[in-house]
Amino acid sequence: MTNVKLAVIYYSMGGTNYQLSQWAAEGAKEAGAEVKVLKVRELAPQSAIESNPVWKAHVEAAKDIPEAAPSDIAWADAIIFSTPTRFGVMSSQMKQFLDLAGGLWAQGKTINKVVSAMSSAQNPHGGQEATILSIYTAMCHWGAIIAAPGFTDPTIFGAGGNPYGTTVTVGHDGKMIEDVQAAVKHQAKRTVTVAQWVKKGANSIE
Repeated sequence: MTNVKLAVIYYSMGGTNYQLSQWAAEGAKEAGAEVKVLKVRELAPQSAIESNPVWKAHVEAAKDIPEAAPSDIAWADAIIFSTPTRFGVMSSQMKQFLDLAGGLWAQGKTINKVVSAMSSAQNPHGGQEATILSIYTAMCHWGAIIAAPGFTDPTIFGAGGNPYGTTVTVGHDGKMIEDVQAAVKHQAKRTVTVAQWVKKGANSIE
């Protein structure tokens, strides 16, 4: 089996995408990958965080999660991104992280990274699919290989049937409405498998 290094990179305000990332890490490890779970840097002012008890609690709970850096992209064979939707696109925190990868992109170090994405919103049609596609648009510029889950497993249908990536609706109580754990783990395993194929193929050509 070809060893794959996977970075799960997320932004989370209330903890949803943090949880999705934890499930993705579990699935990837079950598939034999070496995994890092990383958060992107917070851009909001501390005063905004302090004014929201849920946000403040999550920041404290995730304080030991390392911040993602461009070097983590260079390290990884595969990346899973997870972000809440912000008006139908990725969060500004995630967008800034991708913007900071410009140096790696210029050096060709984003080429052939295997990528996949997940998202969340507070209603079923809150822009989750568009958010994932906004990430995939950037990945096309990277020269990355998108490993969308498609309809490759029954768990996709059980989680709402999104072929682009696992998405979840979060109620006003902060709880996930759909049961997506199995779909997230399948998506992670599929991402690792595709990365194994890519890495093995590249090695055989060399």
